[in-house]
Amino acid sequence: MIRNSILAALVALGLGASLGATGAMAQEGEVTDYSFSFEGPFGTYDKAQLQRGLQVFTEVCAACHGVSQLYFRNLADPGGPELSIDQVKAYAKEIEVYDKELDDTRPAKPSDQFPPNTDAGAPDLSLMAKARAGFHGPMGLGINQLLKGMGGPEYIASILTGFTGKTKEEGGSTFYENKTFPSGWMKMPPPLEDGLVEYADGSPNDVKSMAKDVAAFLMWTAEPKMTVRKKTGFVVIAFLVLLTSLLYLTNKKLWAGPKRKA
Repeated sequence: MIRNSILAALVALGLGASLGATGAMAQEGEVTDYSFSFEGPFGTYDKAQLQRGLQVFTEVCAACHGVSQLYFRNLADPGGPELSIDQVKAYAKEIEVYDKELDDTRPAKPSDQFPPNTDAGAPDLSLMAKARAGFHGPMGLGINQLLKGMGGPEYIASILTGFTGKTKEEGGSTFYENKTFPSGWMKMPPPLEDGLVEYADGSPNDVKSMAKDVAAFLMWTAEPKMTVRKKTGFVVIAFLVLLTSLLYLTNKKLWAGPKRKA
């Protein structure tokens, strides 16, 4: 009797998990597994790609979205876009920020944060890449990121390249079909088109390339110290391996005499 109850419970649990996974799979859109230079335990950010991504964000995304967790001075940090101090000052000067002391706006300085952009009601992108790490749904809990290296950057790039060109009117608003967005339809129109941004270094500027560039930049805004963290982790693991080896050899030497006597 008890065994039958346990079996029934296990079957119900498995069925529930299966149905839950199926439902989540239906809600999760198609996400492409793009390749990024910062993936893997030894991956690092591509400085040139981050600079291109900053350009795409500035010329396209900043009209509706902000990255308010980022300071202008961070653009000069090692491991990031690594702009020169003069470039950071020139870039910041072109953007207006609100000053509480002046009760008015003024040109930004390197010490200022990027201003939030709430006019369009669009989400802030500072932590978007990290918030989508591993995705949700049946492969959630970071499994996608662990097994496939897939996370927020892939989701962002897939959203930007996932528009099908179809539209529909609903409640007086226009919705655009996107195969990556969970519901399949979103209010944001396709923000990118081939050749929209001209890169100074002559890099490809098709939709896919620009989407990857800005996704890499947004990953850096969410994890600016990722490269340092990886290096620290490698040093810690190497130290632990060395310490474990020394402890093992010491243990063998200490117990070699007693074991021979035994």
